[in-house]
Amino acid sequence: MASEAECCPLGVFKCQLCSVTAPYSYVGQKPPNTQAVVLLEESYVMKDPFTSGTDRFLVLGSRCSLCSRLVCVGPECSLFYSRRFCLPCVQDNISAFPREIQQDVEKRKGPKRPSSQPCP
Repeated sequence: MASEAECCPLGVFKCQLCSVTAPYSYVGQKPPNTQAVVLLEESYVMKDPFTSGTDRFLVLGSRCSLCSRLVCVGPECSLFYSRRFCLPCVQDNISAFPREIQQDVEKRKGPKRPSSQPCP
């Protein structure tokens, strides 16, 4: 019998930077039907539509730990470095990150932050 989290989406995840959308079935750190998986951040998760296993899932995104913007895990929108950061906040605080992260961010082309939503 399928669990409620697998068949009934809770809502639709929408990245506030790139506007990608997907139905999510769970929000948290311990996705349903997983034995030993604990995510390092509270994430929006959906059942993997490409597999039949009930323990397979995709992480869609999370909130930026600085500005609380909902962002997808795509490299154009966010990065995870001990916590999730949207690229506009990373760019605004680039000197606070290790050199390796700074070099990685220089290679990325992220969307411009709307001027009405400044990062703290």
